[in-house]
Amino acid sequence: MINSIQKSFIPLIAFIVLGISSCKKDKCDQTVTYNTYVPVYMSYAQLRSSVKIGPAQPLKNPGKIYLIGNYILVNELNTGIHVIDNTNPSSPNNMVFISIPGNVDLSATGNTLYADSYIDLLVFDISNFANITLVKRIENALPYVYYNNNGYADSTKGVVSDWQVKPVTEKAIGDCNARMPNYLEGDVFTYTAGAGTQNQSGVPTGATQGAPGVGGSTARFTIANNALYIVDNSSLHIYDVSNTNNPQQVTSKYLGWSIETIFPYKNHLFIGSSSGFYIYDISNALNPSYISTYNHIAACDPVVVDDNYAYFTLNDDYPCHMGVNELDVVDITDMAHPQLKTTMAMLNPKGLGIDSKTLFICDSKDGLKVYNTTDVTQIKNNMVAHFSNINAFDVIPYNKHLVMTGSDGLYQYDYSNIQNITLLSKIAVQK
Repeated sequence: MINSIQKSFIPLIAFIVLGISSCKKDKCDQTVTYNTYVPVYMSYAQLRSSVKIGPAQPLKNPGKIYLIGNYILVNELNTGIHVIDNTNPSSPNNMVFISIPGNVDLSATGNTLYADSYIDLLVFDISNFANITLVKRIENALPYVYYNNNGYADSTKGVVSDWQVKPVTEKAIGDCNARMPNYLEGDVFTYTAGAGTQNQSGVPTGATQGAPGVGGSTARFTIANNALYIVDNSSLHIYDVSNTNNPQQVTSKYLGWSIETIFPYKNHLFIGSSSGFYIYDISNALNPSYISTYNHIAACDPVVVDDNYAYFTLNDDYPCHMGVNELDVVDITDMAHPQLKTTMAMLNPKGLGIDSKTLFICDSKDGLKVYNTTDVTQIKNNMVAHFSNINAFDVIPYNKHLVMTGSDGLYQYDYSNIQNITLLSKIAVQK
């Protein structure tokens, strides 16, 4: 028989049991699996001993392009530079590959080529393309460019050359309905299993040998008036290259945020950002002076210029998810007060180029589009050609000859007859 004291404990025990049960409903033990991005480091010793000049390699992941004399230089993303003898554009000769770890950008003048290698700036003698030599390495010259392109480095381990996914399973106590948060912890980036990741382009001075070459609209390096200009995410860095083999950094200028591209035109620099473009006067090449800013909705945008107009494409790729997809034309007759002239909707435009009154636009999977710009207000009604079977990235028009990169190769066209643009050659990408 239960006595009175025992009876008094029964409600208390029941309350405790219910309380424990209630806690178990709110909390639970669970096993969670998530992926961890583990950095793969390249040591500084390996980085600085890996430049090789060797035989031609197939194009696999072509990036930025550059014209110098009778040659086309094509970046192989993070790997090096293809040197293509283009004496005969109908039969280009892929002749040399410069192996450069971490290479993304390049520019050249006279007999000298400048290229990035993760955090270093390299200087090559290209007076003889059959015998290219590395003449100078400026160590740690470009950390601002590397870091702002989502790069990471460690003072002792080296530069991060890759990331490997490592699955991790562990026991966690907490709310069973809660998701594992995304976080960055030391050298390791983690995210919940199933979470996605994303990866991260007017004709200037002529491309004759002995003069600055011609870069595409997605360039971050450019040369004008014996100065090498490099942009990172927020600043313009200026090098004196009057002694081409021995560039000397002169100064840096803060520009703003989300700087993306740089384009020289006559005595001006047009610097594209995700919120607009900046105009600088480079009459004093080593001390550019600010003129004005043109602002637009947040979007990624390369820019090119011809006479009184600046043309730029806006796209909503990462990191510009809030952007739009269109071509904007801005009147720069008064560079101190640029004014929007017209806008044209597009699919997902990337690089572009202009030669006189002919505008070429790489509209990603919608291909290469060509427009007559005699009347910029009617540009959308004046398409003269559309090559829709190409996933186009960047383009350089020069002297009625067009060089273009697409996801499947390097294309060249003759546009001397704008009504009958003809394909001259294609160097296909090998997967």
